[in-house]
Amino acid sequence: MASNTSVLMRLVASACSVANKAGTIVRKVMAGGDLGIVEKCGANDLQTKADRLVQMSICSSLARKFPKVAIIGEEDLPSEEVNEELLEDGQCEEILKKACPPQYNAIKEEELVVWVDPLDGTKEYTEGLLDHVTVLIGIAYEGKAIAGVINQPYYNYEAGADAALGRTIWGVLGLGAFGFQLKEVPAGKHIITTTRSHSSKLVNDCISAMNPDTVVRVGGAGNKIIQLVEGKASAYVFASPGCKKWDTCAPEAILHAVGGKLTDIHGNFFNYNKEVKHMNSGGVLATLRNHDYYATRVPEAVKQALVP
Repeated sequence: MASNTSVLMRLVASACSVANKAGTIVRKVMAGGDLGIVEKCGANDLQTKADRLVQMSICSSLARKFPKVAIIGEEDLPSEEVNEELLEDGQCEEILKKACPPQYNAIKEEELVVWVDPLDGTKEYTEGLLDHVTVLIGIAYEGKAIAGVINQPYYNYEAGADAALGRTIWGVLGLGAFGFQLKEVPAGKHIITTTRSHSSKLVNDCISAMNPDTVVRVGGAGNKIIQLVEGKASAYVFASPGCKKWDTCAPEAILHAVGGKLTDIHGNFFNYNKEVKHMNSGGVLATLRNHDYYATRVPEAVKQALVP
């Protein structure tokens, strides 16, 4: 059956299996006790053994199956032989059974770019805030995020020792998003989710201008987008240049697949071509609904400080 399926749906099906494997690796590293923490650019920019192993697993597994796809991962790792134990060859059958949106049927491998964040929320992972952690695999075509896979390794971790840990959600533009229950914040409520560990005066000035009822501070871009689609927040506001393309590609695709909108603070969409700069220097503004309500309240001084 898979041989008759479009390149895009086969890639998403593989990414889903690979993301499940990644979640297992993340939990295994934590259970082993030695996180192998390395500071990249300071105490708020960390890398762990899980970041390294998961990136090797995702990039090598997808490259083996889709050799012409451009794959860009967050971690700058030396090229080395990858242990067979890290490789995942499976594909999620439920995805292969779904029809590819017609506009993506004829896409060729070499036209796709995959953006990988092996462990989004690394700082929170090292601090034991496990529900903040996600694994992100975003797929772009012609510069646009069109499909995404997010694994939450510790979903359900507070449900007791017998609970099944982890879940993978995925989405494709024109098809929808799956693996979660779509829910909206009650009408008239303005709940903003924002950074926990990368705050600044600019970030806080922007949030204050939106007059929110509540501000939720959590780690991870993937985690924040899940809050939007599960009705726990109405806007993700980050008036800072800290986010990168691998942070936003998968979450953007899933959000857009259910009618949401993710842009920079100026309202510009991101470009995910393989040649683009990795930094989202214009900040991030994402909503499930009412994007304009928040976009029109971004102070001019914030816009001037964040050059796209």
